[in-house]
Amino acid sequence: MNIQDLTEQVANLISLKQEGDHWDFKREWYINKADLLHDIICMANNLSSQDGLIIIGIDEERDYEIQEMVDDSNQKKTQDLVSFLRDKRFAGGIRPTVTVQSILLSEKSIDVIVIHSDRNTPYYLTEQYQGVYANNIYVRIMDTNTPKNSSADINIIETLWKKRFGIDATALERVILYLQSPSDWVDSADESRRYYKYAPEFVIEQISAADDRDGYEFYLFGQYDSRPHWYDINLYYHQTLLDSLGGAALDGGRYFTATPKIEGLSLDGNRMDWDISYKYLIKESIEYIVHKFYITDDMDEEQTSRRRFLECILIFESEIEKVRFDKFVKENYANYNADDFEGMLPHFPNIEGYVMSAFKKDYLNALILKKMLDDFRATF
Repeated sequence: MNIQDLTEQVANLISLKQEGDHWDFKREWYINKADLLHDIICMANNLSSQDGLIIIGIDEERDYEIQEMVDDSNQKKTQDLVSFLRDKRFAGGIRPTVTVQSILLSEKSIDVIVIHSDRNTPYYLTEQYQGVYANNIYVRIMDTNTPKNSSADINIIETLWKKRFGIDATALERVILYLQSPSDWVDSADESRRYYKYAPEFVIEQISAADDRDGYEFYLFGQYDSRPHWYDINLYYHQTLLDSLGGAALDGGRYFTATPKIEGLSLDGNRMDWDISYKYLIKESIEYIVHKFYITDDMDEEQTSRRRFLECILIFESEIEKVRFDKFVKENYANYNADDFEGMLPHFPNIEGYVMSAFKKDYLNALILKKMLDDFRATF
């Protein structure tokens, strides 16, 4: 989550004027380290599957007034909390991932401890730290933390263990989780298929595209071998097809990836047709996860092919970032000179039946938009 997204989220939570299942307000930084540790564990074990937020600089007793974080001797940075948690004995040696972000609201700086959501729950200590007891499972339910001298109810603890093992997830959610561990997938007798070794009912299949498509896309021309090789990537649970994605073997098969999605923009809000279009992937999307799944880096040629592919594909951190970037493009595209990017274009051979200038235009737009994405992130 970038700073702008976090700032908007925190502003919305403050406007609710109440605490919730994954956020808490503090007027100032913690004096008692046991309280800090206890709250971090509770947020790491929240049941919402969202990042936990401890928002520091909000005075609940004064109608959730913002108190600027200035000269607070107990203030911590990310590295301070990482070091603090590293010294504590967590079960399995797995600790919550935390970061500290400073954000500006009403021209006042406040701090947010972000406890990043993952599937390593339940988090708990194996050695007591002050008043935080070993083997107690502390959780966040609604706006309340489990007291330090108690442990969560057994049904809540069971929910946290189910989350760790993916038992609480749908079949599609589970296969997405499993795809994030490519080394746990095994080739089957059918060379087009691989199965998850701990749950072989989950299968990923790559086969030649069912519609026999053989058309070109602009990003193919960044490869040494630009000939198209399209595939279908199918995800199965037993015999049930969970999802089907497009796939591409690039540079003569040296690199395989899920195909990116397309977006089109009209620079004139009154027009329905596109002025520019681009190809993209969003992190955490199934397309991006499958894209990562097929990365092996076994050969230099694969790395080169992937690098050239990503030179003209936009990768977004989130759907929210994409929406904001699209707005940025509409407002600023005219400030970029296409001539500045001409020298970065690859060679476009003449292919019978195709208007090569259209591919060149799409590739040029991709280069411009890649630069704009860098500028957008530097600005926001």
